[in-house]
Amino acid sequence: MSHDPDATLRDMRRKLELAGSPSPARDASALMDVVQGDAPPWTPLDDTQIARLNQLVQRRVQREPISHITGKRAFWMHEFAVTADVLDPRPDTETLIETALTGPFTSVLDLGTGSGCIVLSLLHERPQARGLGTDLSDAALTVARKNAGIVGVTERVSWQRSDWFSDVTGIFDLIVSNPPYIALDEMSSLAPELSHEPQMALTDGADGLSAYRTIARDAPRFLAPNGRLLVEIGPSQAAAVSGLFERNGLQEIAIHRDLDGRDRVVSGIKSP
Repeated sequence: MSHDPDATLRDMRRKLELAGSPSPARDASALMDVVQGDAPPWTPLDDTQIARLNQLVQRRVQREPISHITGKRAFWMHEFAVTADVLDPRPDTETLIETALTGPFTSVLDLGTGSGCIVLSLLHERPQARGLGTDLSDAALTVARKNAGIVGVTERVSWQRSDWFSDVTGIFDLIVSNPPYIALDEMSSLAPELSHEPQMALTDGADGLSAYRTIARDAPRFLAPNGRLLVEIGPSQAAAVSGLFERNGLQEIAIHRDLDGRDRVVSGIKSP
């Protein structure tokens, strides 16, 4: 039996809207693309495809992130592979990329790399640069390696299992990180999708500042003179993180806002 794709899309949108999806139309289209593949959008669906769509819709109804269902997420210039082992790349993090690209670098360290989207995007933009991505999760590093192939920079990036700087060696022009910055007492108020993401990538289990304390303390030992440190922050953390940078000797500390006008990145420079 064949099924009309337009009617199927409308039905999916209704189900997702009732389930509280913030983007039911976009989600429905993404799920349809998974099932239809390269077929034209008006191609009728068969019973097998409808059964698979129903399974995918049910996963989204349970608020599993759409990127986990489709296995990919658009970020900067590429579609990155995404699994439940890594933080879902978000548009806000592109502020970190934009800020990093305002200055020169030939070596970059990405702490807590997850999917690798930050370091890989930076290497794509700077063909002469080399990078190192670290993470405490072996599963995350497996995803990052896959994404290095997607971006086409495999030969210019290395990966290291490390608890922040514990197993890092070398000196870098640029250190970047999107660390876990959600305080433990804020977790219960977050969107349901976040319950499907790795918790150690979201929260430090404390006040949300633990990672910044470690990064700000240790980064100067791994930065070249005039090297830069950039970290993504929660919108209310700019003052606290800037203070940590200052107390650890970083200079020219600045706060950078995202497209919604929220504080999103703190940067600092090591003195010459």
